[in-house]
Amino acid sequence: MDEKRNGLGFATSALSLGSWNTWDRMDFDDAVRLIRHAVDSGVTLFDVAHYDMGPHAEQSRTDLLFGEAVRAAGIQRDEYQLCGKLWLWDYPNTGFAEQLATSFDRVGVERAEAVVVGDYFERPDIPRIVTEVAEQIRLGRFDVWGVNNWRAADLDLALEFAAREGLPAPRFAQLKYSIARRSMAEGSFYGKHFEAGRLTLQASDVFEGGVLLGKIPSRKIGADPGGIRDSIRDATSRVAAVAGDFGVSTSQLALAFCLAYEPVANVLFGVSRMAQLEDNLGAVALAASRGAEVRSALEDLWLDRDVAADGTF
Repeated sequence: MDEKRNGLGFATSALSLGSWNTWDRMDFDDAVRLIRHAVDSGVTLFDVAHYDMGPHAEQSRTDLLFGEAVRAAGIQRDEYQLCGKLWLWDYPNTGFAEQLATSFDRVGVERAEAVVVGDYFERPDIPRIVTEVAEQIRLGRFDVWGVNNWRAADLDLALEFAAREGLPAPRFAQLKYSIARRSMAEGSFYGKHFEAGRLTLQASDVFEGGVLLGKIPSRKIGADPGGIRDSIRDATSRVAAVAGDFGVSTSQLALAFCLAYEPVANVLFGVSRMAQLEDNLGAVALAASRGAEVRSALEDLWLDRDVAADGTF
């Protein structure tokens, strides 16, 4: 798997690995082997965060374990790319400089290629966010930034303010996007920016925490905007049947569906076993050869059509 895409503002792998509930669910030696194999297979972007605020006030060690595993695997910093997180739950009380210093120290790096900013309960000071992000870019702490599940009106304001002030604008949006959840990513609010080339899409939560694959997760998984998770559970047999028609696994099908959507620059997922990673790698070839067919076969499983497309859940 060596497909590279440029849409996040830099060339990176079409697939990337995330950190939430990932590395702390694995035996450490297994994590070392998995990360080494991912990089050797061309999966070179890692989304890594310090989960210590808001709904994520878990004090997870997953970011610490990631850094330790990278070093144990003998992976050099120029062999992989890092996408960090800047949380808005306690912003501006906990500022971006402080968050980055803590996060980078925990992973054992000096900078990231990108950061994702968000999400939030109440509308934050958007001009202040854009200005402070610009300062961190000026200081060399990362190169580009994106937003995570922002309300569309706030994204519009960020883009307009950045353009007016000559500051770096967000280059991508990390959104929940999957076979079942399409409203924000395919709706007109974000769609106008994808079509204009102002933003690209980083698809996240593509397996609905495993629910879309027919699993019953015992761990904490992502939020359920619109309350459609029961409908997703009911659709798993249909997803499995379509996967069978294509002769692939449900995870390959789910990833290929996302990869075949033109605005998608990168698809983020988590795995805890080598076999899962190996299987997921096959999604790139499936999307390239039969992506349009995959999307057509799953068109009827758009389950959040009635959920607000502008992020105002």
